[in-house]
Amino acid sequence: MIREAYLQGAAAAADLMCRPSVAAAWNEPSVLPGYRVAGLCGHLARNIVLVEPLLAAPAGGAHPIPLLDHYTGDDWLDADPQSGEHRAIRERGKKAAADGPESLAERVSGAVSRLNRAIPAQPADRVVDLPGMWSLTLDDFLLTRLVEVVVHCDDLAVSVGVPTPELPTAYYEETIALLSRLAMRRHGPIALVRALSRSERAPGTISAF
Repeated sequence: MIREAYLQGAAAAADLMCRPSVAAAWNEPSVLPGYRVAGLCGHLARNIVLVEPLLAAPAGGAHPIPLLDHYTGDDWLDADPQSGEHRAIRERGKKAAADGPESLAERVSGAVSRLNRAIPAQPADRVVDLPGMWSLTLDDFLLTRLVEVVVHCDDLAVSVGVPTPELPTAYYEETIALLSRLAMRRHGPIALVRALSRSERAPGTISAF
């Protein structure tokens, strides 16, 4: 299901980036602090266009790490938004969008079309090697990309004043489950219990990021 969920999420992102309202707001600030709409689109696009070359590369035979270790093994998750890690992420998004909205939308749409053929053809036990990092099973890797796509599609839709693309409930459940695990790691289980059941004792935030 993760593979189909990712492909539908990627297709929704591609459709969203093709909207005239995105091009019209290209140089305006987005709702995501530190990002203009262009940079947000570039960041969103990278979660689609960079999947293709990873699948094209042969698996190196490394043992995949557990999914949560992907988040705990790097500094960006807990880093300050003004840290070097986050500045680098923002710069990569800006660079990806440098050719403008039409070019980026075409690149993303083309990548989605090719991924619709490439991803279903991958074996069930396919492992993806992340350059300079570690390896994940393909399904775990696509779940991390699905979370990015779902979260940033909402950021982009709100930024340009259009409805957030909707996916099947089962796909949101996968995204929410991972976000909940990350939020529990960051805030502790009691914070999540209170946020979900006791509004009078709920913490100010249970954000996973």
